[in-house]
Amino acid sequence: MRPVTVHPVPAMGAEDVVVADDGLVYTGTEDGSVFRLRPDGSRVDVVGHTGGRPLGLELLPDGRLLVADARQGLLAMETATGAVERLVDTVNGRRMVFCNNAAVARNGDIWFSDSSALYGIERWKDDFVQDTHTGRLACRRADGTVEQQLDGLAFANGVALAADESYVAVAETAARTVVRLWLTGDRAGQRDLLCSDLPGYPDNIARGSDGLIWVTIASPRDPVVEMLHHAPMPLRKVVTRIPERLQPKPKRTVRAMAFDDAGTLVHDVSGDASGYHMVTGVREHDGRLWLGSLHEPAVAVIAV
Repeated sequence: MRPVTVHPVPAMGAEDVVVADDGLVYTGTEDGSVFRLRPDGSRVDVVGHTGGRPLGLELLPDGRLLVADARQGLLAMETATGAVERLVDTVNGRRMVFCNNAAVARNGDIWFSDSSALYGIERWKDDFVQDTHTGRLACRRADGTVEQQLDGLAFANGVALAADESYVAVAETAARTVVRLWLTGDRAGQRDLLCSDLPGYPDNIARGSDGLIWVTIASPRDPVVEMLHHAPMPLRKVVTRIPERLQPKPKRTVRAMAFDDAGTLVHDVSGDASGYHMVTGVREHDGRLWLGSLHEPAVAVIAV
């Protein structure tokens, strides 16, 4: 177990992280705030507020911060003023219920996930346990047009592009897989798996400065959840209605895995979860992993 350095922020649920070229780190919290941290954690500033629940963060070519907001949709935020522009809230005529994560191509295309057609972030466990397969992957082209690319995903979550942008990958949390959609070459338009049978439930994913696709493991595989995924839907719905204290709980863990373009596991990094857990965001930057958590009022750093 590697040591984990924790940098607190002033609100709960610093779900994702992104590191700018100048080394500054950005994260968003459950109160709608977006914060900017110095790399050593010595200063934390408020960048702005989305009016929703910011999740996935990326950097746009024009210098703005791209925010996948669970309630507001896909947003662009000015890092100097906090001004917010809504880019997308509807795909194929259907309003997004749970915008989750995104990746930005060099040409300005934005690939993003909508986790569920039925449940928003307040009821994420309902979708996860019921395994509704209503998640989707979409793309906002640089000209502003929006296209749905994949649907029927098992809780669509993190999104990342290959270093050469030959494919886009999206995590299926409930299925414990990372789906790959090929964008170029003879396989363009085809779908396969970058990795499958992960040892736990993937959340956000991101391409690191090392060119690898980093995948968070928010919680280890749970035999009860796996059993429920194969149970009749009425039973799955009943389970999500029982009191919170009796429902399956994520086990404390700090873990991230990295895969190359062949789907080969290159790194499997685990950290001490005694003071930080449920890693939902990851960003490899110059040999260190910056981590976010849906449940922690902090971001964290661990060595690769």
